[in-house]
Amino acid sequence: MFKKILIANRGEIALRIIRTCREMGIKTVAVYSTADRDSLHVKFADEAVCIGKPQSSDSYLNMAHLMAAVEITNADAIHPGYGFLAENSKFAGICNDHGIKFIGPTPDMINRMGDKITAKDTMIKAGVPVVPGGKGLLQSVDEAKGLAKNMSYPVILKATAGGGGKGMRIVWQEEEMEKAYDTAKAEAAASFKNDGIYMEKFVEEPRHIEIQVAGDQYGNVCHMSERDCSIQRRHQKLVEESPSPFMTDELRQLMGEAAKKAASAINYESVGTVEFLVDKHRNFYFMEMNTRIQVEHCVTEEVINFDLIKEQIKIATGERISGNDYFPQMHSIECRINAEDPYNEFRPSPGRITTLHQPGGHGVRVDSHAYAGYVIPPYYDSMIGKLITVARTRNEAIDTMYRALSEYVIEGIKTTIPFHLQLMQNERFRAGDFNTKFLESFQLK
Repeated sequence: MFKKILIANRGEIALRIIRTCREMGIKTVAVYSTADRDSLHVKFADEAVCIGKPQSSDSYLNMAHLMAAVEITNADAIHPGYGFLAENSKFAGICNDHGIKFIGPTPDMINRMGDKITAKDTMIKAGVPVVPGGKGLLQSVDEAKGLAKNMSYPVILKATAGGGGKGMRIVWQEEEMEKAYDTAKAEAAASFKNDGIYMEKFVEEPRHIEIQVAGDQYGNVCHMSERDCSIQRRHQKLVEESPSPFMTDELRQLMGEAAKKAASAINYESVGTVEFLVDKHRNFYFMEMNTRIQVEHCVTEEVINFDLIKEQIKIATGERISGNDYFPQMHSIECRINAEDPYNEFRPSPGRITTLHQPGGHGVRVDSHAYAGYVIPPYYDSMIGKLITVARTRNEAIDTMYRALSEYVIEGIKTTIPFHLQLMQNERFRAGDFNTKFLESFQLK
């Protein structure tokens, strides 16, 4: 087992990792930018090292600073959390070259899933359903128009190195293609320093359903059921739940086996997530694989009573997974509590939290690094924390969530709590009648 883990991240996920490490008897090192010196993850770790100025490029994305922190603290492993360098194969390789265990998959595994074209080819060979589309990167607008004509509109352009909706454009007719093509390439280049884009058939009225998987270095792979992440705004998830209200036992079995095929195709080692689009007829298509812990891992933990961070660390030490698949015994919902103004296009709302009261009671979990007096910095993701509820049924989990949201008091900044309160009372949401376009017609009162 590791003696000391450096956590190359910040905020709630860093604090989440610290808690599991403490239970496992592992010392922790927090790293922080000058803007995060008062964050709870800094206070709760056994050691803390400042790694630079507020901008991510000067701190959390600065590999040299992170490796220097490893050296001066004698850490023997790095946990990257999510975001920042969690799916950076170069960073994983640097860790390996210096004898520091990167708690995640190998650089080769990250690369094979990080590039969308390579990942899609890998899935086709593994027999995993994929969205119909072109076979490689688009080289010109004329090629895009010809492919779209053969495929039939609507189609979607996607950045091969993309994520979070960047470099992505839906094209409904040929007249829109040139502008969409140029915009997608420019956005991809600006966001990922890679302007490669490809085309797929656009799946209308889709659900975004993902399967949690785990694999070890001995070739064992299991799935841990699904999460429904269809409540999104501009491809950014706001609410996640497990199990999906759209799921059937037959579909869960099929998607679970497909996710295991996907992981086995690259001999996956660590915990990860295979994401699918599911159309209204319950046909499912591979979208991407996230080779890291997910923000929304908490709902899976609640419905199967399992610590995914602990499993991730144990796999990194060479332990075997159980090899068994897991199925939900409860229902869990997660609301992302962000420092954003839902009445003003969800504009970020950084600043000082003057008053904070977090909810509690049966079936309520709060993962957050915030406290009264804490200043939400403007440099990073706007997430304050995650509110998770768990109950025997979906309706009970929603009722508990509404009660917990009503107790959640955050003053001094704007938050997404009013949005979530209204969503929990929405008839269509309560009936499970939604897809990734649901929020386009949702009216905040």
